[in-house]
Amino acid sequence: MPWAILLLSAILEAVWATALGHSDGFSNPVATAVFLTALALSMSGLGFAVRTIPIGTGYAVWTGVGAALTVTWAMATGDEPFSPTKALLLAGIIAAVIGLKLVPSHPRD
Repeated sequence: MPWAILLLSAILEAVWATALGHSDGFSNPVATAVFLTALALSMSGLGFAVRTIPIGTGYAVWTGVGAALTVTWAMATGDEPFSPTKALLLAGIIAAVIGLKLVPSHPRD
C-alpha cells in the first residue's frame, strides 16, 4: 500500500509541476488551484509513504517518477520538443526507479 500511495503521489507531483507552469506566476486562478491541491495531496502521500519506505528511496522514486511524467506530458502536449535522446534518458530514470523498488530495504525500527 505505501508503494501505491508513493506512485500516486508522484503522479500528483507531475500534475502540480505542470499546473505551476500553466499558472502564469499564480495569476491563472484555475491552474493555481490545481497546483495547490495537487501539491498538498502529493506531499501528504509522500509523507505517508515514507513512514515505511526509507526516505532516500521514497524521495528518489517520488522525484524520479514525477519528473519523468512531467517531461513526458510536456512532450506529448507539444510544450517541449520530443527527442529520442530525451526518451532514452527518461527510460533510464524509470529503470532506476524500478531498481530502487527491487532492492531490499530494512524497515525502520
